[in-house]
Amino acid sequence: MRSLLRFKQLKISTTVGSIQGTCYSSHRLGFGIRNIVTSCRAVVLPRFGGAGVLEVRDNVRVPDLKPNEVLVRARAVSVNPLDTRPLHSIISNELSGGVCSAVYVPYFFQMRAGYGRSLFESLLPLVLGRDVSGEVAAVGGSVQTLNVGQEVFGALHPTAVRGTYADYAILAEDQLTPKPSTISHVEACAIPFAALTAWRALKSTARISKGQRVLVVGGGGAVGYSAVQLAVAAGCAVSATCERESIDRLLAAGAEQADLEVILKGQYNAVLDTIGIDPTERLGINLLKRGGHYMTLQGESASLADRYEYWWTYMRTDAEGLDEIRRLTEAGKLKVPVQKTFPITQVREAHDAKDTKIIPGKVVLEID
Repeated sequence: MRSLLRFKQLKISTTVGSIQGTCYSSHRLGFGIRNIVTSCRAVVLPRFGGAGVLEVRDNVRVPDLKPNEVLVRARAVSVNPLDTRPLHSIISNELSGGVCSAVYVPYFFQMRAGYGRSLFESLLPLVLGRDVSGEVAAVGGSVQTLNVGQEVFGALHPTAVRGTYADYAILAEDQLTPKPSTISHVEACAIPFAALTAWRALKSTARISKGQRVLVVGGGGAVGYSAVQLAVAAGCAVSATCERESIDRLLAAGAEQADLEVILKGQYNAVLDTIGIDPTERLGINLLKRGGHYMTLQGESASLADRYEYWWTYMRTDAEGLDEIRRLTEAGKLKVPVQKTFPITQVREAHDAKDTKIIPGKVVLEID
């Protein structure tokens, strides 16, 4: 990319189309200055529906950078429940002085199938995707911490309209962090959205600290596994429920207990429930210490509405959390295993595999 910036015009041929745009001698772009690329290949959601509605288009517009934004040449993006599965949420129930209250955090709108339709329908066509790993291609005029050519990874806010399923993605500076050299782009892109979800629940909401007890229900998934690793790194005593194939991995990550049904003794300072059915909700709440937090990714707020006060707030990316995630990843203390990769041109097959649970683990789209 550096050598290309000596020229005024840029045209990169690919096997599926072309990336066209205008290059400038400076990589630092001020407000109102056009981007170094004006269009690129991207996966587009033209209408709501199943995996078959997704289209790979060659000439999707790349918006101009705002001063705080970064243009990333994407190398790998991950498939999240936000893109493919039913509506989820985070509910945090805080017990204090014998009084319970709840924070309801909308987390996953299944964008492809039309959840969040009132928010997104007028904005169609959309570009899906939240995680990304790649190289910085250009930066806005106020960006201070990232440089062109630097390898980065990060995640967009859940409600962002232009996602990362594209040759070029745009993220705010605080939504990106340097990619550790010890991991690949495929490994890196699988981490931020899942790990930030767990970080927001455990560190921002529950504010876990050394010596506390944490229970993760469904520790084998990307968010659950991230939560176990984050809690262990914080010095907590961690228990987790999981499928049999995940037991050894969770124990190796530092969980004190991991099984289909852990023998739960005593009470917990924090319970993160990634299953969110009525029995796990009741179990989690009943196991909380006074002042503890119960959080669920998939719980139904209706089951709590007659017992707890709740109000709306939104999950968001967090620069502090992303920095901690980077440091733990660099130290080998945090990772999200990738089960299968697809080229981005096979995005329909990737979504089909997740929809039908043929591939239960993390799926990544590679971009060449």
